[in-house]
Amino acid sequence: MPTGWSTIPINRYRVPKRSIPRAAPRPHAARPPAIRRRRRTPKKEAPLGYTEFAITSPTPEQTFFGDEVVAVNLTLDPALKPDQTITWHLNGKELSDQGPTAAHFALPRLDRGAYVIAATITDPASGESRTSDSVTFYVRQPSELSPQHKNP
Repeated sequence: MPTGWSTIPINRYRVPKRSIPRAAPRPHAARPPAIRRRRRTPKKEAPLGYTEFAITSPTPEQTFFGDEVVAVNLTLDPALKPDQTITWHLNGKELSDQGPTAAHFALPRLDRGAYVIAATITDPASGESRTSDSVTFYVRQPSELSPQHKNP
């Protein structure tokens, strides 16, 4: 090894110190970084003209026990237009027992398990549709040893 060189351990290997690159010196009178300002983007009108379109009941990750009725609620602003329809999907299958304008209904006696519900609004005149964010909820059955269990 040439004179004036020493070694330092790096990952079990010895590498000469001079082979390690040094960081470039920073100038003392460095300019502060430029402040970037966000541009305000104009609010786009939501598809089909709804500013609020969400399932508010059940809440995400909500758990129901036993034979509780699951209340389903869709919040729309403005209200559903006369020529538009709502289609509900539970675990990917269309709920055919709900009317085309049903924004509130109940799901009685669901078996235990995880469920995903979503709503789609369709405008037949324009062919446009918009689907809500899906909501996952759970139904659990109490154990026979649980205080929630009811004897028949």
